Amino acid sequence: MELGSDDFLPPPECPVFEPSWAEFRDPLGYIAKIRPIAEKSGICKIRPPADWQPPFAVEVDNFRFTPRIQRLNELEAQTRVKLNYLDQIAKFWEIQGSSLKIPNVERRILDLYSLSKIVVEEGGYEAICKDRRWARVAQRLNYPPGKNIGSLLRSHYERIVYPYEMYQSGANLVCNTRPFDNEEKDKEYKPHSIPLRQSVQPSKFNSYGRRAKRLQPDPEPTEEDIEKNPELKKLQIYGAGPKMMGLGLMAKDKTLRKKDKEGPECPPTVVVKEESGGDMKVESNSPKTYVESKEELSHSPEPCTKMTMRLRRNHSNAQFIESYVCRMCSRGDEDDKLLLCDGCDDNYHIFCLLPPLPEIPKGVWRCPKCVMAECKRPPEAFGFEQATREYTLQSFGEMADSFKADYFNMPVHMVPTELVEKEFWRLVNSIEEDVTVEYGADIHSKEFGSGFPVSDSKRHLTPEEEEYATSGWNLNVMPVLEQSVLCHINADISGMKVPWLYVGMVFSAFCWHIEDHWSYSINYLHWGEPKTWYGVPSLAAEHLEEVMKKLTPELFDSQPDLLHQLVTLMNPNTLMSHGVPVVRTNQCAGEFVITFPRAYHSGFNQGYNFAEAVNFCTADWLPAGRQCIEHYRRLRRYCVFSHEELICKMAACPEKLDLNLAAAVHKEMFIMVQEERRLRKALLEKGITEAEREAFELLPDDERQCIKCKTTCFLSALACYDCPDGLVCLSHINDLCKCSSSRQYLRYRYTLDELPAMLHKLKVRAESFDTWANKVRVALEVEDGRKRSE
Repeated sequence: MELGSDDFLPPPECPVFEPSWAEFRDPLGYIAKIRPIAEKSGICKIRPPADWQPPFAVEVDNFRFTPRIQRLNELEAQTRVKLNYLDQIAKFWEIQGSSLKIPNVERRILDLYSLSKIVVEEGGYEAICKDRRWARVAQRLNYPPGKNIGSLLRSHYERIVYPYEMYQSGANLVCNTRPFDNEEKDKEYKPHSIPLRQSVQPSKFNSYGRRAKRLQPDPEPTEEDIEKNPELKKLQIYGAGPKMMGLGLMAKDKTLRKKDKEGPECPPTVVVKEESGGDMKVESNSPKTYVESKEELSHSPEPCTKMTMRLRRNHSNAQFIESYVCRMCSRGDEDDKLLLCDGCDDNYHIFCLLPPLPEIPKGVWRCPKCVMAECKRPPEAFGFEQATREYTLQSFGEMADSFKADYFNMPVHMVPTELVEKEFWRLVNSIEEDVTVEYGADIHSKEFGSGFPVSDSKRHLTPEEEEYATSGWNLNVMPVLEQSVLCHINADISGMKVPWLYVGMVFSAFCWHIEDHWSYSINYLHWGEPKTWYGVPSLAAEHLEEVMKKLTPELFDSQPDLLHQLVTLMNPNTLMSHGVPVVRTNQCAGEFVITFPRAYHSGFNQGYNFAEAVNFCTADWLPAGRQCIEHYRRLRRYCVFSHEELICKMAACPEKLDLNLAAAVHKEMFIMVQEERRLRKALLEKGITEAEREAFELLPDDERQCIKCKTTCFLSALACYDCPDGLVCLSHINDLCKCSSSRQYLRYRYTLDELPAMLHKLKVRAESFDTWANKVRVALEVEDGRKRSE
């Protein structure tokens, strides 16, 4: 396998810890101990003592799951921007009857996106032509000098990109060229439209090629395919023509495939449908003038492509006459030169268009207004689609192993991890290669059973299983340990407190993300091939976000919360070149990986494996958790749980808290009470004096979310007697409604007198150890003094 000069350079390794048995017995204590070192990297690896080997508890025969589909080059942010750009250009040309073909320059596919970016940065097409700077454009695209590549790039640009860029800028012109007619050597580009793919049955695992080429067209769906697939059926429009979302999905009629000496058979071309108001819809198979469409009622024309037009029964109707006038000159004469748009049914004289068309074009034709609207349509939000095949662990393993062995052409366990890593980043960066894998991600352990033994009434555990069922390193136990804080939440936050399972295959990936509420996460690899991780420390979290937004603004414009969707990768080398510190590790079977609060992490699987992960929160997380809520508030992002509710719940039962935790909760509660005093004072100054007590924890979350910032209210909220449908947190008291402040009232959980009382109890608990220690010291001193005096 050839590797180019743009090889991936692995980041430095993250810290690896090997606790002794004594250290290992206190999981959260050990994690607190290694935190000063590990949190500087964001992630770390922990190797348990050699003889700590929990038995795998999943009932293998009953474990069935449907994986998600991952197209690797759609995961990487910069590659996805390029693919989206190519899709837009492909759409632009397809509307006008051409399919996009991408030229090869110097034995590599021309990066049309980078070409267009550089042209803009260099001052635009006209300026570059005027100053003869195309050689500089070639140089910036890393082409070798002295081969006159600049003039070649100019011709490709003006032929393929320039007409599209003109439309984007709002120029009202018509493309009367067919830019791809004579380009035999160019590869046809197949758009990767996500919605269209999501409606198509994915191929079964045994049809994986070693490398599926993006630039080879797939067979078009037939009517039979559409009949079988309900999603395709919803989109169906029959006849040959462009296959695009928004323009209708076309099914290839099988009758058109018959080869015949006289030419292809043509089915009846006119369908007349009754429409409301006595209208009649005529569907035929070619763009044509108004005169031709009238003639068509008496005879069938030559076979060609689809169009739709409407005829009115009452020809004296003013609307009918109006609809057959040119939109440019408002005249209806020379109707043999009137061209009907297949998008909006507007009419244009071919000589009124800019530039004028010499003749009626063949195939589907859309007016400049429709082309503009289609090209400016915002991209669909990106997300993973589910596969249609359900797997057992065995069938998924067979598929995963055969895919990896075929791909690398060597036995699965002989493939070096370094080679898989380089190949992974090469694939996610490729526009030409479209490798697809499947990932059994986010499988809920409550439904399928954890990989760790669990004590329950359903089955009797052996003494060995019982030992592992109660271990703090069992991911079902860790979130509810005494020093953990999530065990104090009553609300259903099972997505954080209950482990999730992951069944991987080679190249299946998890994208850059931080955990909800900036919590810790812990991942255990039960068995199988390694999982490769990348981590960024919390100190660099905002830097990573800035770099990704700066390099791919197009993605974040359409999806501002993109990094919360877990669907975007960026090459660690790219991040590192912009100053983001990144570490890596290969997690092998039997090893843990810990991610620290607000540490970004991502990675991929080296092959078939089974992992389990869960969130947990400790005393040191509490300040980060509070900062996270403020961050969510600015982003208007929903919370998984109320941070205030968590603090108050712990403060209400201080005797149940570990002393260290009691001290941390006291510190947090003190800050919270000060802030609440300030906010309620502002409410009084606004003239709001009415108040009602509210047990917020009994309300569903969606009934106690601030309508402005989406935060989940607990200590207080502002409501209105006349507008019962919404409330706001006290940070947004001016955003509730336009009603008089006399109609608005405070809903509160505790009075300002009750909160200091809770604080005091926490203080007593937190200081109880010191109080006890002081009493012991005094008693010992007294006793010691007595001994001396005797």
